[in-house]
Amino acid sequence: MWYYEKKLEYPVKVSECNPMLAKFLIEQYGGADGELSAALRYLNQRYTIPDRVVGLLNDIGTEEFAHLEMIATMIYKLTKDATPEMLKEAGLAPHYVNHDSALFYHNAAGNPWTATYIQAKGDPIADLYEDIAAEEKARATYQWIINISDDPDLNDGLKYLREREIVHSQRFREAVEILKEERDKKIFF
Repeated sequence: MWYYEKKLEYPVKVSECNPMLAKFLIEQYGGADGELSAALRYLNQRYTIPDRVVGLLNDIGTEEFAHLEMIATMIYKLTKDATPEMLKEAGLAPHYVNHDSALFYHNAAGNPWTATYIQAKGDPIADLYEDIAAEEKARATYQWIINISDDPDLNDGLKYLREREIVHSQRFREAVEILKEERDKKIFF
């Protein structure tokens, strides 16, 4: 059960309407390495992970939904005053034709989100390595968006998200070490 407080995990600000930045951020909304994929991956994997680290997947998976909400807010703020011509210039005409200003789970290239983006092997260590890779890919994507963004307000939120990816990667690495130690002692597997 979740208790929802209607506020973002971290404040989201943008300096101005910028559909091109919104297009890039859509990658983190509905892309393979985005927040939806991460949340679903971790919350699914927790059913086959040892009790010792199941809380970690639950906590991080839930936090990823908070990140998804931040990304959605960023995209909304970057496009809410955009004209159809501005959306067209940003390469968002197909999105506009299909969804107007509504968010839709697809990546920056317009490919719809698919469950093939997430993995679950059933081997806790293999799954955690998958999770580490997912966090590192998300971190890299945030950095690349920051590199091309000229919006200091937006970048503040993106830097926060990038840092959370680093923390998640570290926590997953720690969990791998715990599980390797337990495997070597034949506690599970």
